Amino acid sequence: MKKQYKIITMLFIVICSFITVLNYSSKIKTKNGSVFGSFHRSDTVKRLVVGRSSDAITLDPSNMTDIDSIKVTANIFETLVKYEREGKEIKPGLAVDWKCSEDGLTWVFKLRQGVKFHDETDFNAQSVVFNFQRWMDINNPYHKGQFSYWNYVFGGFPGFVKSVVALSDYTVEIKLSKPYAPFLSTLTMPIFSIESPEAIKKYGTEVYKHPVGTGPFCFKSWNPNDNILLVRNNGYWYTNAKVDEVEFKVIPLGKDRLDQLKKGTIHIADNLSPDDTLTAERDGKLQLFLRPCFNVGYMAMNNEKTPFNNRQVRTAISYAINKDELIKEAFDNIAKPAKTFIPPMFPGYNESIEPIEYNIEKSIELLKEAGYPQGFKTTLEVMECSRNYFPRPLQVAQYIKESLKKVNIEVNIKTYSWDEYLKRIRNGEHELALIGWTGDNIDPDNFLNTLLSSDNAKLGIASNYSFYKNKEIDTLLTQARETNDMVFRKNLYKKLLGIVNYDMPAIPLAHTMPVVATSLYVEGYSPYITGVESLESVDIKQ
Repeated sequence: MKKQYKIITMLFIVICSFITVLNYSSKIKTKNGSVFGSFHRSDTVKRLVVGRSSDAITLDPSNMTDIDSIKVTANIFETLVKYEREGKEIKPGLAVDWKCSEDGLTWVFKLRQGVKFHDETDFNAQSVVFNFQRWMDINNPYHKGQFSYWNYVFGGFPGFVKSVVALSDYTVEIKLSKPYAPFLSTLTMPIFSIESPEAIKKYGTEVYKHPVGTGPFCFKSWNPNDNILLVRNNGYWYTNAKVDEVEFKVIPLGKDRLDQLKKGTIHIADNLSPDDTLTAERDGKLQLFLRPCFNVGYMAMNNEKTPFNNRQVRTAISYAINKDELIKEAFDNIAKPAKTFIPPMFPGYNESIEPIEYNIEKSIELLKEAGYPQGFKTTLEVMECSRNYFPRPLQVAQYIKESLKKVNIEVNIKTYSWDEYLKRIRNGEHELALIGWTGDNIDPDNFLNTLLSSDNAKLGIASNYSFYKNKEIDTLLTQARETNDMVFRKNLYKKLLGIVNYDMPAIPLAHTMPVVATSLYVEGYSPYITGVESLESVDIKQ
């Protein structure tokens, strides 16, 4: 009997110990060595699952250009300053205060104290200087990659940033060689997030797989084309996230994302197609969110290739596309026709621009004048996956193909994976390509300089996918960047958009209202205007 009692007692102790281990809040290390604090290894772990169409390309912020990468890293990293949720006002981030000299050339930032990176190293002025030097100095040993955004914004390496120095442990001074009105707005972009210098040194060219920031979540794992898993940073300086984990799961088809949302295997379905939106709207167990029109979807025409180096040909193609009908057929009216390259809400939007009317006769006439009375053959390239600005990219391509057939332009459609597609259009390998831009902030420079500047038409790192080069446009962009007089800037942008409307380097097609659906169990979710949210305030109630 005593022997049986001892055995039972031992079993009880073992079971209790096992339960204690399961629920013990301990320091758990991620694959990259970062510490993410207390994490309950039990069935009570609260995991928020986000279904999306595409995987990230990189988790190194400084080398990102795609929104799928940015949506993940915005939860791992932080910037010096950030926009409030509506995108109207800039507020403190890792910097608590800042000031600019009267000539607009010197910026001084006071940094937040007591912040640590996920690898337990200190955030301070030296870490900010390290990041800037990595971005701007092409000879820096850690400048590995294209750093495309730095090039887009600052015009090369180092561009017009003269120096970045630490004035004290928590004060940084940045000197510019010329004034740059959108400088503060630019620093809100997730691309300019501050990474752990020690992680960059440790992982080198592999740092894109080992992100270490200061944000509300820490990186745990990445299974390419499947999922990325983040865990709560319990040492976060601001406030602990509501959920223990966030999983970004790749589900290419919108229909499948919606099905999994209904089954409860995911909690948020991003970037739904119009068809899926109608289905979700009829489901009483789902919540729908429409983002504002903060993007532009357009057809790039490679201005360096014949016949698209001819303005009459480009204009003729624009006359051949009925945008109202396109919005109805390919977007189910969950979009607005675009007549220029910035959304109507932006300062400098030119209301006086007359949209190109749908006119087949005019299109044919212009083609004859350009020397193409019999039309010509061309190839339209398109991404396989849905994007915010093109939820049904192939359907848009098919509509354009049928439209151009009416004016004797024979279009062959070619599709590519998103990663391969970006490489092709950056290298200028396309003739026609469907692409778009979602704003990082509400400054017009973010759209117009990125999409239209000659500086951004460099093969391999282009964001000006039409390879449009116009000296007058470049001058106007520079003037608008160098003045803080918003009235003057607005007038410059209006003039610029009038010239671009005449040159027609690309055809603006639509400003979409991307749709996100969540289960009723999701609380605290509110879509940001830029399409990129930090998820620390989101909870799951069941």
